[in-house]
Amino acid sequence: DHLLDMARLASKSDISYRDLFVAFRERHISAARALLSAARLTEVAPIIMQQCDDLENLLHGIYLTMEVTHRTSDYVVSFGERLSSLIVAHTLDESGVPAAFLDARKVVKTNKNFGNAKVDFDATNAMIAIHYAANNDRVQIVTGFIGSTSGGLTTTLGRGGSDYTAAILAAGLSASVIEIWTDVDGVLTADPRKVKKAFTIPTMTYAEAMEMSHFGAKVIYPPTLQPALAKRIPLYIKNTFNPSFVGTFISDGKSNHTRAVQGVTSISKVSLLTLQGSGMFGVPGIAGRLFAALAQGSINIILITQGSSEYAISFAVQPADARRAKKMVEQAFEFEMQSNSIDPVKTENDLSIVAVIGENMRYQPGIAGRMFTVLGQNGINCVAIAQGSSELNVSVVIPSSDESKALNALHDAFFLSDTKVLHLFMVGMGLIGSTLLRQMQEQATWLRETRSTELKLVGLANTRKMLLQPDGIALEQWRETLDAEGSTANLAEFVAEMKALNLSNSIFIDNTAGIEAPAFYEGILDESIAISTPNKIATSSTYQQYQNLKATAARRGVAFEYETNVGAGLPVISTLNDLITSGDRILKIEGVLSGSMSFVFNTFREGLRFSEVVAEAKQRGFTEPDPRIDLSGQDVRRKLIILARETGLPTEANDVTINGILPQSCTDAPTVEAFFEELANADNYFEQLRAAAAADQKVLRMIAQIDNGKASIGVQAVGPEHPFYQLNGSDNMIVFTTDRYRERPLVVRGPGAGSEVTAAGVFAEIVKIGNRFYGGKG
Repeated sequence: DHLLDMARLASKSDISYRDLFVAFRERHISAARALLSAARLTEVAPIIMQQCDDLENLLHGIYLTMEVTHRTSDYVVSFGERLSSLIVAHTLDESGVPAAFLDARKVVKTNKNFGNAKVDFDATNAMIAIHYAANNDRVQIVTGFIGSTSGGLTTTLGRGGSDYTAAILAAGLSASVIEIWTDVDGVLTADPRKVKKAFTIPTMTYAEAMEMSHFGAKVIYPPTLQPALAKRIPLYIKNTFNPSFVGTFISDGKSNHTRAVQGVTSISKVSLLTLQGSGMFGVPGIAGRLFAALAQGSINIILITQGSSEYAISFAVQPADARRAKKMVEQAFEFEMQSNSIDPVKTENDLSIVAVIGENMRYQPGIAGRMFTVLGQNGINCVAIAQGSSELNVSVVIPSSDESKALNALHDAFFLSDTKVLHLFMVGMGLIGSTLLRQMQEQATWLRETRSTELKLVGLANTRKMLLQPDGIALEQWRETLDAEGSTANLAEFVAEMKALNLSNSIFIDNTAGIEAPAFYEGILDESIAISTPNKIATSSTYQQYQNLKATAARRGVAFEYETNVGAGLPVISTLNDLITSGDRILKIEGVLSGSMSFVFNTFREGLRFSEVVAEAKQRGFTEPDPRIDLSGQDVRRKLIILARETGLPTEANDVTINGILPQSCTDAPTVEAFFEELANADNYFEQLRAAAAADQKVLRMIAQIDNGKASIGVQAVGPEHPFYQLNGSDNMIVFTTDRYRERPLVVRGPGAGSEVTAAGVFAEIVKIGNRFYGGKG
């Protein structure tokens, strides 16, 4: 890179190239001084200075002509290898390892395709054999990635060509093994910069390695495998910085793993071009003309796909080649385009290719299905799909913005399928939120060990602060971390950052009770981020908004869970949906839907003041922050609206009749504190209601019902014959009368209020959503 920068600057008449040259020269002189004895330095230093003089003169020529050709560039970049190999050879030789410097230009012969020259293996193998036979008493320290034409012109073999040089030498010598030393622990299951859970693949076949290298595995330069494969020479990929690690062994033998997929990899930036039109159907030679046009323009095709209808052929190229490819193809099909039988070439940019690779894929059905299921559940659109008949590779073209998300989702699915990783974004750290986090912390180990589910808390927000950490926030110290590292809370920014992170298997958890967070639900669902929430605002607002949310979730194939909207931890909505799905007809729904009101009326007895009972319910966390929402029937109305809508009724708030019991003075109180003062003043009124019911051996209950499409709420006095009479504590009870449950209605009963049961309900939804992300596996 340093050398290329010199040439680039010189070609632009930028005199600063000299600064780079001086630094280059000093780097090599300093290395020689540090490594060699004074006596050896007197031998080597003149060679270094002579080569630097040659480079300086070459750069000066580029500066004067203001031009650098591929041929000149190859010669410029050769100086780095030639100098470093020279110094290493003399250092080894002086250290007791008989070594000699070999300029690969003497033995590696190529064509004149400067920048990416092709090796003439017949000539090269002959030269290698001659040289090594005459110099078999010394280790040859060979320059990497450079060669020469038959006339002696310097060429390069392309990026990564040093490994290629090693394979060329190995093939020429029929070596027993090739070792490639790099900076990672072999070939990994994915790019560790994008997938942090990537791990080393111990063994691979040549075919798998070839596919992995083509699709971005940087530790293998694709041409390296060709001479190794031709001579069946195995390769070891090892880590210079971790030499004891076994690394990856590549050979033509069968891999000893049982996994179907060996790697998940990608090409980050591609353009997809599509040639289509009715004039292509059944016409021989279309594909041949297309590929000939691209070959004429020296354009490499990365991926090809064609539908069986023969209506269109799509192919991926490097973005830098897209405009030229479009021009070449349109010139080749100019006649058809003028007659409108073939359309102008369509170009799509900002795309990536993601591929799953493995020899064992051909023996296991369902790999492609699982791949597309995982992508679909994470909201990743497949623009194009390609699979070879060998079944070694399934490739998809996707938007570049989804590349990292796709890689992580697929890697989890194929390599960590026994461990479901869920990325959680939570807003609302009050009673429910903090209780949920405690429950998650207490269950984290059990979930990981017995249910193979890992909960990764990525985002937190309360009314004061917010924090997003892609690597996860420790559950046991979330409060301290949020206080110490959180920024000022801004829900719009929190949601925007959550979307930008674009993490796989993401779940947004709204533990708030206000209107701010629900306003973002539709946009969140549209980004294929699942939602679990006890917040009733969204599902009980306008019927149109309810429909929009349900439709968006269905269209994106993402979970929108709100079971806790009606019965806290009770399976009310799921039971109702199961009845409807199984074909039962709902005749009537009756329920005590407020755990707080259930607690209030179960606790309110002779000798207790009503205002004190309500205060206790609030203090226990059973009521909303403002208890009037419960006492007025507003909270129950929201729940009843949701139940009605789940049955298919387009119920709005004003369709629900509420027979209230709160005096107007309580309703009009300006603050919660003022409300409690007015409620205390009305204690005699509530005592009269209780006493009248008790005189008839009845109890008070706030009952909601849906009957013949009509929804109503009111406080009623019920006797011992009524199912609601026996309720105690904060229990809710919902009674479903249906065609199948007409004589003996179906009853769901249990605690309907409190942070513990509500948080537990949300927790259950999180695990349920996680199972859905992984294809329903529990």
